[in-house]
Amino acid sequence: MGRDVDVVILFADVVGSTQLYEQLGDDRARAMVAHCIGIMREATEEFSGSVIKTMGDETMSTFPSADDAMNSAKQMQETISADALLRHEHGQVAIRIGCHFGPVVVEGHDVFGSAVHTANRMTSQAKAQQIITTAATVEQLSEEWRGLVRQIDIATVRGRTGEVELFEVLWQPDEATKMLRTVGFGQSVSRTKRLKLSFKGQEVTVGDGRKHATLGRAEGNDLVVEGHLISRVHARIETSKNKFTLVDQSTNGTYVQTVSGEEIFVRRDTTQLVGEGVIGLGEIAAPGTPLAVHYCVEDK
Repeated sequence: MGRDVDVVILFADVVGSTQLYEQLGDDRARAMVAHCIGIMREATEEFSGSVIKTMGDETMSTFPSADDAMNSAKQMQETISADALLRHEHGQVAIRIGCHFGPVVVEGHDVFGSAVHTANRMTSQAKAQQIITTAATVEQLSEEWRGLVRQIDIATVRGRTGEVELFEVLWQPDEATKMLRTVGFGQSVSRTKRLKLSFKGQEVTVGDGRKHATLGRAEGNDLVVEGHLISRVHARIETSKNKFTLVDQSTNGTYVQTVSGEEIFVRRDTTQLVGEGVIGLGEIAAPGTPLAVHYCVEDK
């Protein structure tokens, strides 16, 4: 029988690892990813954390306090961003971090529960060199750390009712200096946005009076994309409060690649679309390839 405890769950993963393998080759990329995992593990253990598991290019850890988690996350980002061994001809290897404070069920050396899913969702919202967390975590932070937090967005999370506020933790001194204001709890950032989809001459806009759009191989979809791995109604994109959510309804899943190098895979799940990138239905679709659906979130 498992036991219930309140902890901070932290996920850290290497951004764009698939691209890294393509650029550097298997051996060199694997060595860099392993080096990152070692740094993540060391920073976790230094600040009273426990590495629960490693999954390829990602670690999942728990911490007894929010400050411990932030101190560890800060050290991970500082070390990896400055490590000469992680520098290559295409740039510097980077990681993204997401965390959440909440109850989990501990069974053996693993943890389960909706708080784990929320923490993982925060990671998918983070960009390279970012630390993203929730209001529940911010409420547990010391005043010193709270002063380095700003609300940047809201998002939907699987298994939770309503939307979750997203907070960025500023770990670089120059970022903290440039921060003009922190959005308080309960406040939202109001922007009027729209999302544009384009594929082989087809264009669909979500947000200008249109609340959703469907993608798939059936003729009835708003955007028709034909392929042997694509379901009849493969995915839909919904908008709420100026946020755009991709909902996968397919057999083979949906791949999202952003211009910043993030790679997201969803199958019978959701992910938020921000910025610009490409969507691949059923398989990875690099920009410019025949099955690449381009998307762009822009201000009206």
